[in-house]
Amino acid sequence: MLVRLANPADIPAMMQLEQQSPPAAHWSQQRYEDLFEPAGSQQRSERFAWLVQEKGEAREILGFLVAHRLDAEWELENIVVADKARRRGVATRLLSEFIAQARAARGSRIFLEVRRSNQSARALYRKAGFDETGSRKSYYSDPPEDAILCRLSLY
Repeated sequence: MLVRLANPADIPAMMQLEQQSPPAAHWSQQRYEDLFEPAGSQQRSERFAWLVQEKGEAREILGFLVAHRLDAEWELENIVVADKARRRGVATRLLSEFIAQARAARGSRIFLEVRRSNQSARALYRKAGFDETGSRKSYYSDPPEDAILCRLSLY
């Protein structure tokens, strides 16, 4: 598996993968395109997307992660893994790369929300060191569900 930063040419594959994953955040094409707009020199906020691909000629995208940085704090906004790639360490690789990048950028904390019912994601986050710090009632729609708030202190 190869982990790399995503680029605008990856948008169609990212959107296709996201649409096949009901628990994922479902974004418009414009929102994905906005990920790759250059940040201004005075801007303290940036978005990043990493993806995992198969090695070899096909280089099929197996998963991706989108994160937002504001000063020293980061938010994991979306993480998606293809059905056929689940339980192969793809999400762990993405999350590890993200945490390493946030630390290298001298980040202080990472935040995220996860559906209460998404036990596999919650287990992944706990294994990575995240603490569950609260909840947001009816945060998600389609179907309505509470969000569990998670936080990882980096230093």
